[in-house]
Amino acid sequence: MKVIGYLLQKEFLQIFRNRGMLPIIFIMPFIQLVILSNAATFDVRNVPFHLQDMDRTALSARLAEQFTGSGWFNLTGESFSERKSVERLVAGQANVSLVIPRDFEKELMTRGEAKVQLVINAEDGFSAGVIQAYSNDIVRSFNRTLSSVLPNGLSHSGVGEIVVKSSAWYNPELVYSDYMVPGILVVLVTLVGLFLSGMNVVREKEIGTIDQINVTPMRRYQFITGKLLPFWIIGLGELTLGLVIARLGFHVPMLGSYAVVYLVAAIYMLVVLGMGLLISTLTDSQQQAMFIAWFFMVIFTLMSGLFTSIESMPHWAQNLTMANPVRHFVDIMRRVMLKGAGLAEISSPLLILTADAVLMLALAVNRYRKVSD
Repeated sequence: MKVIGYLLQKEFLQIFRNRGMLPIIFIMPFIQLVILSNAATFDVRNVPFHLQDMDRTALSARLAEQFTGSGWFNLTGESFSERKSVERLVAGQANVSLVIPRDFEKELMTRGEAKVQLVINAEDGFSAGVIQAYSNDIVRSFNRTLSSVLPNGLSHSGVGEIVVKSSAWYNPELVYSDYMVPGILVVLVTLVGLFLSGMNVVREKEIGTIDQINVTPMRRYQFITGKLLPFWIIGLGELTLGLVIARLGFHVPMLGSYAVVYLVAAIYMLVVLGMGLLISTLTDSQQQAMFIAWFFMVIFTLMSGLFTSIESMPHWAQNLTMANPVRHFVDIMRRVMLKGAGLAEISSPLLILTADAVLMLALAVNRYRKVSD
């Protein structure tokens, strides 16, 4: 233990003397957490909205006010020409256009029904679907207000109405940052662990100290422990600060146990550090290690379910994500923080992470033995 203690002291001194490494540890993660948690959102707000009211009546004005007063749409223009409305969409000045035809109020008052047209820019299919859902909700709300103005014979058909009341579980306010922040915390911990451990041994190669270490009577497990333990501690420290920012800055709930989060994080860090150590033993320069680590980081992030649903991926890609440790930790973090899941509920992904940790550390240690011979 004394040997490991001296090695840890040496590693921490080396880490804090490296001015290029300090921003990666302390500055980059929190800038990314703040920026990504606010920017990486699928919420649709202030949609550029164009109005084409051909009726110009009290009811058409009320329908238009339902859109502009909802907080989802931002009125950017109004016209009486259908061509002008399309030009706004083509020019990117509006993403949705509401067309209210002539005789809109007359049709409602005499027949009890009328048509309106909603033209949506569907370049971004996801946003178009959200805009359509918002619009449908506004129209339904408008329909419920018509009973006070329509004649009784038209407003009450005598047919029973089915009322649907929805309740969202685990994120009742539908705040998208509550969904994103736990996943972003995983990415930040992965970045710190993978990049720093990936550059660690290869840096010893570049400055020539690896040969001096290899000829010492230090045992292999002592060397590996001394190399990985500092970054394991730093990774858990980064997670702690990230959780504080998530709670105080973004008000993300913690319905589960912090102990479960740290237990899983401790195992997950072994996976990441083992992978970084393996990369470090396979490369000859820090630049090579950075490129390889970034290659895996991009793939792991895109296939983690952080930004896109895994269920929407092709079947072969869904199977491939089972080998992605980031996917399992993201899943666990969201379950624990938002659903209050315990060890029993996360046992399957936790077992996969444990197996990954054993495999990565075994490969890294075995590869280091071959390099040191």
